[in-house]
Amino acid sequence: MTNDITIVSGLPRSGTSLMMQMLDAGGIPALTDEIREADTDNPRGYYEFERVKQTKKDATWLPSARGKVVKMVSPLLYDLPASEHYRIIFMQRDLDEVLASQEKMLDRLGRPAVPREQMRKSFMTHLEQLFAWIPAQQHMQVLTVSYNELMSDAPGVLQQVVEFLDNLPTLESMLGSIDPDLYRNRVAK
Repeated sequence: MTNDITIVSGLPRSGTSLMMQMLDAGGIPALTDEIREADTDNPRGYYEFERVKQTKKDATWLPSARGKVVKMVSPLLYDLPASEHYRIIFMQRDLDEVLASQEKMLDRLGRPAVPREQMRKSFMTHLEQLFAWIPAQQHMQVLTVSYNELMSDAPGVLQQVVEFLDNLPTLESMLGSIDPDLYRNRVAK
């Protein structure tokens, strides 16, 4: 695992920052630059590394990510070169919750939101294409994690994460990162 790069990915507002916090607390150092500061939408921080956005043009940062965890929104996964091996924890969340959270964040920022149904269709198409592409990527191993299941059964879900990462993160340390009060955009089913 020490030569692998652990990536937390998913749609925006799908729980990627929470997973980054948990893995960092569990013993896998997070590769971040702390440029994007914590705010109302992510009071514990975003755990981002700006250079991931330029990976297609400049992937020279990747060797420094070996043995660490880095966050990357799902459209950028296509830019990862096959010269490295990646263990990807892909966060999935109820799409209505993702959309509600994103709309609230954009509203707070004073930015217009794309109409919900248009965004839903775009996200669904993206996920279908991505999950059709991933199986052919020999340099990627992927574990999908449901944010909703994580919030209802953290020990069970995180045990799968620990096993996927060769028992490197410690379960007990990861559990301490969950704050149920930060699960604010729930959709009643």
